[in-house]
Amino acid sequence: MTSSTSVGVTDSVLELFPPGTTLGIFGELMIGGCVASDLASAFGTPALIIDESALRHRARRYADGLAARWPNSHVLWASKSLPHTAVYRVLSEEGLGIDVAGGGELFMALAAGADPKTLVLHGNAKTDDELTMAVQSGVGTIVVDGFDDIDRLERIVEGEQAVLVRVIPGVLPHTHAAIATGQDGSKFGLSAADARTAIKRLRGSDKLRLDGLHVHIGSQVVDREPFVRAIEAVAAMGEFAVYNLGGGLGARYTYDDRPPTIEEYLDMVTQAARRLLPSDARLLIEPGRSLIAEAGVTLYRVTTVKRGPRPLVAVDGGMSDNLEVSLYGQRFEATVVDRVGGGELCTLVGRHCESGDQLIDGVALREPQVGDIVAVPVTGAYCLTMANNYNGARRPPIVFVRDGVPRMVLRRESYEDLLRRDLD
Repeated sequence: MTSSTSVGVTDSVLELFPPGTTLGIFGELMIGGCVASDLASAFGTPALIIDESALRHRARRYADGLAARWPNSHVLWASKSLPHTAVYRVLSEEGLGIDVAGGGELFMALAAGADPKTLVLHGNAKTDDELTMAVQSGVGTIVVDGFDDIDRLERIVEGEQAVLVRVIPGVLPHTHAAIATGQDGSKFGLSAADARTAIKRLRGSDKLRLDGLHVHIGSQVVDREPFVRAIEAVAAMGEFAVYNLGGGLGARYTYDDRPPTIEEYLDMVTQAARRLLPSDARLLIEPGRSLIAEAGVTLYRVTTVKRGPRPLVAVDGGMSDNLEVSLYGQRFEATVVDRVGGGELCTLVGRHCESGDQLIDGVALREPQVGDIVAVPVTGAYCLTMANNYNGARRPPIVFVRDGVPRMVLRRESYEDLLRRDLD
């Protein structure tokens, strides 16, 4: 992952926040028209702030951009990046389908009113209960990840169920090993030889309708070439009616990151598809991180400052609301909300009893003090998804902001919530 030791200026910091983020008349950060410190006062910290307009705008860029380049297509949101009913609802309203990975995400998507026909169920270890739920709910497509999926579905399906076969393309992109999924030996999907066996078996099924193939190479991928190689791999499997080309496009987390834009990514994918795939095929893509990461900002309150060669600035959250740093070494940036940009290099740490609970090493903060509100941008994806109760932490709320109006769509956990499932 990218690191940066440069001191950012105000404009550079703002580039990492949702489009439309500005400074108010007193120089304070405003997200979605809301003053950041007012949000912290109203909803507490830590809190995940989602700029709804920014999210909707990115969804339209994906949906309209793909349709303009390949009319027979559909964008599916990879909902594991932030599974919550309000997000499902917003992206369904924007016309996106939903990629769900497991029964919980399926349950939430249906509760949000998503059309089950637009849902695609993934998973390398689907249970009988999850597949039964999917079939009974009318999920449009189930991705076959192995022969056991075929066995289970043959038992469960009574009518007809559309499926795709997930193919391992043998592509290892430049990303963290924990979020690479397309390399040989991956736990996801079938090797080319096994995929051909599965295809032959499915074509003989009277319950499972094989529509096509699925491929996915990983997450936070910022190079173009691996995506093209993955399309070449599925093209070598033959002609099908549907090709789900997955997602994986990286987000811009730091000053130094320069991932392809949505439009550059769509150009690359559709140009490769025109060269390699049937012209009448239906194309599906599954953006997750690149769709929602940049719409999110986490607000923290500084609780302790320890001076030294590099100041240690501790906040009231950490690895309970952002595991990306500990798990993947992901780099973030940050700023004090009323002294935006620049400052001395500090180490921003969390409140948990782990030395590894470090949010950002070497981040520029201007005169950090106890009580300050610190904003960390690009936290919409995979942060609250993996939130946990380490040290009894209460998982934070989600607050949507739009046109200066905030609304909480997920409340903060209470201490009583920590006991709610206890039986003794």
